[in-house]
Amino acid sequence: MKTGLLLILLSISSICSQANEIFKKKLFLMGCNFEVTVVASGQPEADAYIELAKSEIVRIEKLISSWDEASETSLINRNAGREPVKVSSELIQLIERSLAISKLTDGAFDISYASMDKIWQFDGSMKEIPSKNEIQKSIALIGYQDIDINKTASTVFLEKAGMKIGFGGIGKGYAADRAKELLRAKGVVAGIINASGDMNTWGVQPNGNPWEVAITNPLQKNTAFGLLPITEGAVVTSGNYEKYVVFDNVRYSHIIDPRTGYPSTGILSVTIFAPSAELADALATSVFVMGIEVGLNRIEQLKGVECIIVDEKGELHQTENIKIKSK
Repeated sequence: MKTGLLLILLSISSICSQANEIFKKKLFLMGCNFEVTVVASGQPEADAYIELAKSEIVRIEKLISSWDEASETSLINRNAGREPVKVSSELIQLIERSLAISKLTDGAFDISYASMDKIWQFDGSMKEIPSKNEIQKSIALIGYQDIDINKTASTVFLEKAGMKIGFGGIGKGYAADRAKELLRAKGVVAGIINASGDMNTWGVQPNGNPWEVAITNPLQKNTAFGLLPITEGAVVTSGNYEKYVVFDNVRYSHIIDPRTGYPSTGILSVTIFAPSAELADALATSVFVMGIEVGLNRIEQLKGVECIIVDEKGELHQTENIKIKSK
């Protein structure tokens, strides 16, 4: 579950003495809460900018939604195992980047997870762990290696009948990136696109200070480990502290390893800092699946990417270049 609970925007009240002010609006898009923040000269200008961002996010949703029967994604899924589907170059490129992240994470991230049966329930109704047979059956149609792209023909083909792709682990981040790019192109000097915890920022506040986020402890939500300034880039937090089950004193996250069918364990939240929200979105889920040691090691190898992990004991783990400012 991507959530904004761990990322608290600080110091965003309007600065009346400045030529520009901060304006923000909450929106419900892509099935979750968005908040668009812009620096503008007045309310009419801010409203126009926010409407542009909203329109772009709605456009992205129509492209990648697996719930919309008319979307290109749904068309790909309906033709799984039958024939390639011609789609837009934009969707081709998004799928290509998704496959690259799958390779980077050894399959910890996989957009073909959408075919997995809902055998794990996190609503309190589960009484026992699913059987090995049930779990194996649930992942039979998962495998990013079975997604074929023909760039010349601009087609996508899912090799196995019943396969499905979904962009739940990357879609909101991509939408945040696109909205940011559009607003910057229209001359918005600074702002934040917050897609339910998938945040993309640019510029600084009207008083010249950077935007700041607080890294909070999921076990003690009223306390923070410290503050991190951010002026250009994305911050995404993935957390499991609200959706989980416990069996034999082991806490199982709602974030499932697509390679094994078993939930991740040992981590409460992962926060990723990256150049784009799309990348941060996908990596946050991947680190959950890879675990603390492997996850941090993999992130350390990526230029411009940093990571903070809170384990199930509330202890902090982070990449070497993270500098947290005490509150």
